[in-house]
Parts: sequence; structure tokens; C-alpha cells
Amino acid sequence: MAQAVLLSAMQDPWFRMCLSLLRDVEQARDATQETALRVLRLLPEFRGDSSLSTWSMGIAINVVREMRRKRRPETGEVPDVAPDNAVSPDDVAIRSEQQRVLRAALGELSDRQREVVVCRYFEEKSTEETAEIMNCAPGTVKATLHQALRALKNKVKMLA
Repeated sequence: MAQAVLLSAMQDPWFRMCLSLLRDVEQARDATQETALRVLRLLPEFRGDSSLSTWSMGIAINVVREMRRKRRPETGEVPDVAPDNAVSPDDVAIRSEQQRVLRAALGELSDRQREVVVCRYFEEKSTEETAEIMNCAPGTVKATLHQALRALKNKVKMLA
């Protein structure tokens, strides 16, 4: 019963992270399913050093890394994100173009930079949680995030 609750609560965050990193809906579904299987298999080994959410997101990111290694070169596309309740067609067009530019810029980041951006901003994880998920030091997260944001800024300028 507790396992079903865990899977239900974490399925959407795992899928969002996998989709953001893999940029392919079917691969994200596969990664989410693999993450669930691994979490269930490894749950008895969970020591509680971090939150269950952070621990399971670390498993998801490892699944994604394995899948990326297997699928080189990258061929996936980031699916469009539906715009908010825009008040006019112009707003929808502007939002769509902004999303296109951001997706393109994110796609040009290194895998590690994209991982840190997704954890910190898409999944709203703290620096410490991101470090646990990515299995690195908080200082590495900060440095990688700084580099990623600088690269994004430059790429968005070029693409806009």
C-alpha cells in the first residue's frame, strides 16, 4: 500500500524530469517506468539520509543518464508546452515563440547543465537536494548552475 502511494506521488515529478532531460515523450515514459521499478527494488536499501523524493529523483536522473549514453547522438525534440490562458492570439504566439527559443537554448546546454537547471528551476529543488540528486557537492551545483545560466543567456540572445 505504501509503495503504491509513493509511486502515485512521484510518477509526475519523475516524468517531468525525464521529459525535460530526454526531450522525447516515449523515452521519458520508459525512463519513468524504469525509475519506478528501480525504486521498488531498492526501497529496502533506502537509509533515510535524504528525503524519499530526493533519493528517488536521483534514481530517475541515473536512469536518464544511462538512456542518454545508449541513444547518442541525440535525436529527441522537446514537446510543446501548452500556453497558459492567454487573452489573445498574439499572446499565444509570443508565448509559443518564447518557449521555442528556451527549448532550443536548453537543448544546446551540456547534459550536466540541463540536469542542474531542471532540478533547480523545473523541479524547484534546493541546492542541497540537487546535489544529492546529481550525486555531487553543493558547490558543484552552484558552479554548474552559474555556467548554465550564463550559457542560456547567451544562447537566448542569439536565438531571439
